[in-house]
Amino acid sequence: MTRYLLLRTGQAVLVLWAAFTVSYVLLQILPGDSILIKFQNPELGLSPAQIAEIRAYYGDDAPAITGYLHTMLGFLRGGFGYSVDTGTPVVERLAEALPETAGLATAGFTLAVLIAVLIAFAASHTRLDWVRGALLAVPSLCVSIPAFWLGILLIQVFSFRLKLVPVIGGDGVQQLILPVLTLAIPISAPIAQVLARSLDQVQSQPFVPVVAAKGASRRWILWRHVARNALPPTLTIAGLTFGELIAGSVVTETVFGRNGVGRLTEQAVNAQDTPVMLAVVVLATAVFVLVNLVVDLLFPVLNPRLKAKVGAAA
Repeated sequence: MTRYLLLRTGQAVLVLWAAFTVSYVLLQILPGDSILIKFQNPELGLSPAQIAEIRAYYGDDAPAITGYLHTMLGFLRGGFGYSVDTGTPVVERLAEALPETAGLATAGFTLAVLIAVLIAFAASHTRLDWVRGALLAVPSLCVSIPAFWLGILLIQVFSFRLKLVPVIGGDGVQQLILPVLTLAIPISAPIAQVLARSLDQVQSQPFVPVVAAKGASRRWILWRHVARNALPPTLTIAGLTFGELIAGSVVTETVFGRNGVGRLTEQAVNAQDTPVMLAVVVLATAVFVLVNLVVDLLFPVLNPRLKAKVGAAA
């Protein structure tokens, strides 16, 4: 088990380093100059020498390899540099935006899992083929809906038409309802698809008729035996989709005007604020890697066969 843990941890560190390196290179070769975009405004009255000093302050005048190593060491120390757009530390901007996105992502992921479980178990429990077919078609519909279109549709229906949820104002819960739905519906689709498929595969196993022959009800078998064995693949896909929450929050927070990491990313892209964009990419990758590392560690616990293989390999 120790060897398995070290292997997965090493892979996580490698993925994090690769994401940082690729993002750094791509941001450096993008056309445009964030320093000139911000400071070469005639109204500011800055001379070329002053702009050169600003460039040196942000470390933008250093050779590529020097800048890469300096930035990586800064990230390892927890310093993400300074925002070109505002001049404030990137850590402060992330600290201001992260709680908003964390609350939205947690609520959205929780609702997505709930929707997926309801769809998958309802499809597995029903005896009507047409109902089952309709339920299994819902995830395909959900995953095909663009998030920005879904957000605008929810605003149009529930805010403008039905006037149930205010777009502007309202308390904290009211402000979360539509963004959470916008984020949760597309994410619930792959979880529901994998869970429904896993439930069908487990129910076709020989032990299910044996348990039923002993007098167990169909509902009891579904919840006590089938669900437990169908959980590991679902947990894996849930971990993968959790990493998509940052990407989904960019669209969702932009549509609803929420000041989170998604909105911060959109502003950084518009201003070509390279330090902020790099920090957001590394943050999203770290969350993705951490969640999937936890899933990898839980998977052997939930799957006894894999746990035995891991123990033998260690």
